Amino acid sequence: MAAKKKRVATIQVPTAPARPGDKPKFAAWTHQPGDLSRPDPLTCTAADTTDHAHGLVRVLDDDAKASGPWNPDLSPDELRTGLEHMVRMRIFDDRMMKMQRTGKLSFYMRSLGEECVAVAQTMALETQDWIFPTYRQPAAQFVRGRDMVSMICHCIGNEKDNILGRQMPVHYSYRTGRYISVSSPVATQFSQAVGVAMASQYKGLDECCITWIGDGASAEGDYHYALNFASVFKPPVILNIVNNQWAISTHANLASGSSNFAARGLSYDVPSIRVDGNDFLALYSVTKWARERAASGAGATHIEVLTYRAGAHSSSDDPSKYRPKDEDEVWPGGDPIERLKAHLISIGKWSEEQQNELEEGIDSEVMAAYKEAVKFGDLANGPYPSSDSIFTEVYEDIPWHLQEQWDEMKRLRGE
Repeated sequence: MAAKKKRVATIQVPTAPARPGDKPKFAAWTHQPGDLSRPDPLTCTAADTTDHAHGLVRVLDDDAKASGPWNPDLSPDELRTGLEHMVRMRIFDDRMMKMQRTGKLSFYMRSLGEECVAVAQTMALETQDWIFPTYRQPAAQFVRGRDMVSMICHCIGNEKDNILGRQMPVHYSYRTGRYISVSSPVATQFSQAVGVAMASQYKGLDECCITWIGDGASAEGDYHYALNFASVFKPPVILNIVNNQWAISTHANLASGSSNFAARGLSYDVPSIRVDGNDFLALYSVTKWARERAASGAGATHIEVLTYRAGAHSSSDDPSKYRPKDEDEVWPGGDPIERLKAHLISIGKWSEEQQNELEEGIDSEVMAAYKEAVKFGDLANGPYPSSDSIFTEVYEDIPWHLQEQWDEMKRLRGE
C-alpha cells in the first residue's frame, strides 16, 4: 500500500504591489464627480450606500473643476481658510522635523499628503463636537484655534507643555478644542469615540464624535467593537478609516482582506462611504452629511478616506526600505494642497502670487512661534521641568506613600 504524501502547510501572506527598486504603479481612477448620488442623510440605510462603499465620492475632477451632487458649494472665503490651514500644517511639520533632526525634540510624525483629512473634516463639524484623533490629525487644532506656541511646547515637553510630559510628542490634547489626547495603542480611540457619543446621546446633547484610525489599525479588535456598538445603539459618531496605503512598513492589503475598507461597515448595517481623501470639497461634504445624520438621531457613518502617506511613518522610519521612493508622485489623488489651490485659481479667487505670500507669511508665523516656545526649554538645552512634577497632576490628594517619597526627594535636595 502506497504511503500517503504529507501535506505541506502554507499561509497566504499578501505582498505589496511595489517594493524599493520597482516602478510604482496605481490603477487610474474611473470614478467621476457625478457618479454617486447624495442620499438623504436622515433616512439613508446601509443598503442605500452599497455603491458609495464600493465607489469613490469625488467633487474635484482631474482639472480641479467642482461638480456633482456632493459639491458643498463653499464660499471662496471658506475655501481659502481650508487652504491656509493645510499650508500651515505642512510648514509647521517641516519646522518640527528640523527641530527633531537637530536634537531639540525627541520624536515627530508628519501629516504630509494627508493635511486635507483633519482640516476639511473638522471644518465640517460644529464647535461642540468631540475629536478623537490619531497622530496625523493635529491640523484639527488649527481649525479649532489652538495657539501654535502651545503645540510646540508640548512636542518639546518643556515646562509649558500642557500635558506636563505625560504624553509622547505629537500626542496632543486640547481641552478647549475638545481634542482628546492621542492614544499610542492604535485603534483605541474608535471605542472611546463611540462611548462618548453614547453618553452625549443619553444626555440629549447636540454633540457628535469623530474619530480616525489607519488602515493597519483596522485589523485591531477595537475597530470591530466600535462598529458593533455603533450598529446596535446608533450613537452620533463618524468612524473614519484613513487608508493611506501603508501602516508602518506593511501595505494596506495586509489589513484589508478585500478591495476596500469602506464595505466592511455594510455588514454591520452602518451606512458606509469611500471618499477621495485629497479632495477638500468631497471630504468636507461627506463629513457634513454624516454630521447631519448623527444630529438627526439616525446613527453612525463609516467612512474610508482614500489617501496616500507621502512621508515617512515617523521620524524613526525610513520608507525607502519598503516602498519605491517616488511612489507618492504617481498617486491618482495628487496633492491635497495643490488641488485646492488649483481649484481656487480656476474660479478666479486665488493666484500663484497669493499662494507665495501665504506660504511666506505662515513660515514667518511658525518661526516666531518656535522662537517663543524654546524660551521655555528644548530637549537639547533645557530648562527642564522640575522633578517635583513626578508627584503632581495625577492624584487630587497625594497618597501617603507618594508623599513620603516626595519628602525624601526634597530632603536629598537639601530642602
